[in-house]
Amino acid sequence: MSDHEFMARALQLARRGLYTTTPNPRVGCVIVNDNQVVGEGWHERAGENHAEVTALSQAGSLARGATLYVTLEPCSHFGRTPPCADAILKSGIRTVVCAMIDPNPEVSGKGLAALREKGIEVRVGVLERESRELNIGFVNRFTRGRPWIRVKIASGLDGKTALENGESQWITTMASRRDVHRWRAQSCAVLTGVGTVSADNPGLDVRHVATERQPKIFIVDSHLRIPRESRLLSNSNVTLVTAKRDDEDRVLGEGFSSSVLNLPGPDGKVDLVTLASQLAFLGVNEVLVEAGINLQTALMQSGLVDEIIIYYAPKFLGDKGRGMFDFSGLVAMDNVKHYRLVDIKQFGNDFRVRLRS
Repeated sequence: MSDHEFMARALQLARRGLYTTTPNPRVGCVIVNDNQVVGEGWHERAGENHAEVTALSQAGSLARGATLYVTLEPCSHFGRTPPCADAILKSGIRTVVCAMIDPNPEVSGKGLAALREKGIEVRVGVLERESRELNIGFVNRFTRGRPWIRVKIASGLDGKTALENGESQWITTMASRRDVHRWRAQSCAVLTGVGTVSADNPGLDVRHVATERQPKIFIVDSHLRIPRESRLLSNSNVTLVTAKRDDEDRVLGEGFSSSVLNLPGPDGKVDLVTLASQLAFLGVNEVLVEAGINLQTALMQSGLVDEIIIYYAPKFLGDKGRGMFDFSGLVAMDNVKHYRLVDIKQFGNDFRVRLRS
């Protein structure tokens, strides 16, 4: 087997941590001796063994003289666990094949340098694109200082997301909604607006995917006008993001479990760019936006939308229905925002389109 095949197996293992590793990256490892796999591992959750340590433990003495394939540079610093680079050095591994360098400045290049200094052969770049894609939010957080932000939209074929009166449940089929829950499950956070909360009183939890972790929920509510009966207010996993400086207990009343984050912008609304930076500071890698036209438009205009996922149902909601974004005032095609098509996939009678900037 080739380097690509062994690294492909390491990536397959890394994907097992898709819903669990946050805020850490998803990492897989394969150890090969005499062209035979002698150890495998993946990182399951923060605070537990990294992929390399699990694979080395499985390989035991067979690690001596072997080649270690790992999807991300082995760490070289003490975090919740000891450095993986040290464990590799002690194991007798002869060669390390790494998909990509860790973007975390605490690690970046240092783990591989430590291995090279001790005479271990190091090769970098095997299936790098696939590894970066698997950890796109983790990479974005350390290279751009904010999470990877996806906007999810359900729409009719005419681009309308709700009827004129605001009714929108349900445009798409259960098959599409199950797929949405997979995106929720892999996201560190769900971002919504007070308009959506007021209209739908959603739970925004993961229900159609087996997972032990629920994403954090952030509600943009500039003036703290969320209805007191909203069930999200009783959820300690929820944060209200507001521009209002009044005492929250007085505004909301006592007995709510959600926390409040004040991020006022110069226009009297929540500063979304600062919010994105704050989410990165909190260790949020990927954000799924499930909101309405106002927040979606504001995020787009702030340059914060990295990916758009649109579920189209073969329905027409009418020209007076609600749209996806409000770009009124456009008079030239040169001013129209352009996105790149990533993929198209069918879900029952619906189809999903993924776009990236």
